[in-house]
This record gives sequence, structure tokens and C-alpha cells, in this order.
Amino acid sequence: MKKVAITMGDPGGVGPEIIIKALLSAGIRDICIPVAIGDRVVIEETLSLLNLPLKLRIIKSPEEAGAEPGTIELIDMRMLNKFWGGKPTAEGGRACAGYIKKAAELALDKKVEAIVTAPISKEALKLAGIKWPGHTEMLAELTGTKDFAMMFVSGKLKLILATIHVPLKKVPGIISERLLLKTISLAKKGAGMLGIKNPRIAVAGLNPHAGESGILGDEEARVIAPAIRKARNKRIAVSGPYPPDVIFHKAYKGEFDIVLCMYHDQGLIPFKMLAFDTGVNMTVGLPVIRTSPDHGTAFDIAWTNRANPSSMIEAIKLAVKLNP
Repeated sequence: MKKVAITMGDPGGVGPEIIIKALLSAGIRDICIPVAIGDRVVIEETLSLLNLPLKLRIIKSPEEAGAEPGTIELIDMRMLNKFWGGKPTAEGGRACAGYIKKAAELALDKKVEAIVTAPISKEALKLAGIKWPGHTEMLAELTGTKDFAMMFVSGKLKLILATIHVPLKKVPGIISERLLLKTISLAKKGAGMLGIKNPRIAVAGLNPHAGESGILGDEEARVIAPAIRKARNKRIAVSGPYPPDVIFHKAYKGEFDIVLCMYHDQGLIPFKMLAFDTGVNMTVGLPVIRTSPDHGTAFDIAWTNRANPSSMIEAIKLAVKLNP
């Protein structure tokens, strides 16, 4: 079975809770050997909150891990003496960055076969002086990856982002033929990791009605369509650009395998509407498998025993399923 490193995420958020609940769910220990990476003080507090009869076992390496039921096996990073639940802090930002660095190191050393990351807070990272805006960019730099993309997976909708964590006003200036060609290739690679050999890739336009023949914007004709033509010349099954207000419905109905989106919220709004509790984020292009729940730290409900572990469960399952 794959050994899967599961990073605890922001200690003030729902990460510790959804990890423990996920590891208690039926079937998870039948498909992988989970290795939690975090702080003992946080996991012990979470076990107390949830009032669960689980045993915490501290290990130094994934090589010591087994799949013993009723046991949480943890690599204790000892980054926190205390923590504050329900809010972002500099201490939490430093800690969750440390967990991710450790997971990347273990994956690159082939000591784990996949990484699953619990949610982190961009605000906490900023408070800690961490330069990365999120997991994706952090893992890309830690693994020396230049070409990467965020891909989101659910039962009936899969999508990939051309741009990630950038302000909306900057998106038109960032989109280029080179970027779109790269993202189309990553879409094909990501679909292949899911076992889809010849994916039908649909590209969304940037502007309303995909520009309406230049009336509402010229990016479709000037940048997006030429990139699609070049990708088709490479025998990739890609088409578009399609009006953004219809393409997700077409993909949901099965006409396409994956949608390439121009910016973050263009894709994430319909995706989270459909699969908020079960959607999974995966990073395509890394030399390691990485997935995460498709939600944030949920500070508003953290440490109240109300967090739903469904997306974390699906993230672990997908990490096990994915081909490198």
C-alpha cells in the first residue's frame, strides 16, 4: 500500500479535525498507510475535543508506520508549544510551512508515495513572513518544478486553471499563448494521471460570450484561439474558446473530460457549487503526487467538532488512485 504523508495544515483551522475523522472512516486504512505530519500538542488537543478512543503514536520516519486500526501515527515537528484555535497566527503560518517542507522532503526521498495537505491560511503565511501565497506555489519551488497547475476533480466536473492566485485585474496581461499551451499539456497529463488516455479538453473564454467576435474583448481571437490551434497541431483533442457561461454545463453533461479555465474563480465557483464537500484539488506537474481538500481553514467552525471530513477522505482516496 502507498504511504501517504498528510500535513496537518493551519493548527487553528479544521485540518487536525478532518484528518482524524478521515482516518477513522471506513476503508481508508485498507488502501494506504497514512502518516500525519504536525504537532503533538495540536493532535492531542483535537483527540480530546472529539472524545475519541484513539491512540497517538509518535514516529520519526514513515518507515516505522503501519496501518494499525485506532492509531494516529504522527511525525511530531515540535514547532508549537501552544496555539490559538479559530484564527490565523504567525505561529500557525510558520508551523504549517514547516509541515509542508517536511512532506516534500519525504516525497522526494521516496519515503512516501503521495502528499495530502490539510488547509492552510494565506493570512497566516503572510503574518509569518512566508513568501509563498499557497500550497501549490510552495510545493512547486520545494520540488524544483517550473511547469505546474491546479486541477480540481469531482465526479462530473474536472477543471484546470491557467492562472492561480493572482488579482483578477492582472489576468488578461498574464494569459499568453505559451501559458495556455503549457496548461493544455498539463490538462492532458492530469487526465492521464486519472486514467483518461485521450481527454477531451475544452477551453473557456476570458470574456463574456467568449468575446462575442471581438465586441466584448479580443483575448479570445488574439491569444486563446491561436494557442488552441497550436495544441491541435500537436494532436491534442482540445477545442474552444467556449463562452464561460455554458462550458461548465456541457462538461457536467459529459461532452468534455476537463475544462481549462482562465482564472481562479471562473472555475472554482461552478466547481464548489457542485462538489463543495467532495471536490479535490490536485497539483499537476510536480514530481510527487499531491492532493488536498477543496476548502479552506474554516476558522469560523474550527475547534467546534463540526467540520465535515468528506473532502479530506476523497483527497486521500484520489492520492492513492493517481498514477505518477
